[in-house]
Amino acid sequence: MEIKKKTTLKDIAATLGLTPSAVSKALNNHPRISDKTKAAVQEAAIKLQYQPNFLSSALRKGKSNLVGLIVPRINTNFYASVIENIEAVLNENGYSVIMAQSNDTYKKECESIDNLLNIQVDGIIASIANETVDFDFYKKIKDKGVPLILFDRGENDLEVDYIGIDDYNCSHLIVEHLVAQKCQRIAHITGFSHTRIFKNRIRGFKDALEKFGLPIQNDLIIESNLQIEDGRRIMKSLLDSKNRPDGVYAASDNAALGALQVLLEEGIRVPDEIALVGFGNEPFGTIIKPEISTINQFSAEIGKQAALAFLDRIKYPKKVVSLNKIILEAQLLIRNSSNRQRI
Repeated sequence: MEIKKKTTLKDIAATLGLTPSAVSKALNNHPRISDKTKAAVQEAAIKLQYQPNFLSSALRKGKSNLVGLIVPRINTNFYASVIENIEAVLNENGYSVIMAQSNDTYKKECESIDNLLNIQVDGIIASIANETVDFDFYKKIKDKGVPLILFDRGENDLEVDYIGIDDYNCSHLIVEHLVAQKCQRIAHITGFSHTRIFKNRIRGFKDALEKFGLPIQNDLIIESNLQIEDGRRIMKSLLDSKNRPDGVYAASDNAALGALQVLLEEGIRVPDEIALVGFGNEPFGTIIKPEISTINQFSAEIGKQAALAFLDRIKYPKKVVSLNKIILEAQLLIRNSSNRQRI
């Protein structure tokens, strides 16, 4: 198949008998170019299917009107909602979004940062990958003077804007609820503890156990990638252990779904024998039976606040970059997977 040559400014100029410089000025609505010439250039550009080189334009102007967005995964309602709301706010303010998915791997995250910086994005909004423990690539963004906004998974040492929920308090809410359901041995299927949000959830979980006089049993705290297969694998292991829990707090709804599948397959009565709470308020949580209790993270608001934080940095470029946390209150949604007092 023959590859069609891209139309250039020179092609439009040759068609109209103008200089490439005059064509460029016309396309950029330069005041010294007549309306008649501008109209002719626009018409020729459409006929010749001219597409501007945004990278070249960004290099000339020092502004691309592009914002990079890096997320661990797009297959969750949480991230999909955050993305939708970031894009809506930025689009309203003249910015387009270029999205990258790290798949929770450090290597892909680093590649995404390099690619976004190479195309001269005006800023980067990101949620850090599970694997990431070295933040040099994020420091590179700051060193280049590119605004960096973190959401959900952030890192205090980077000292940038962060938008998220009170993960520590969320664990308190969940443990308090499970204790009210008479649970005495509560397992926590969590993310990796080197990630700040999961570190806070684990800390909140342990402190809540102490608050309610329950022992901290490290064999009931299991770190993972929090995907469905992780929930299945860990739940099978917990059922086979001598220290079988009577309550499970999974730090993602995907892991909670995997755990619930195993419980139902094994004939375990949920919540009467084992109560289960997830995290993230995924839509499937109200479709399956029993419905999964969960934490509502208010993802739409997180997305809006992340976009507004970027716009604020652009509006006030001389503002000192420092740790600026916007912490939103979360909500525990109690459903049948954990409510032993249901009618």
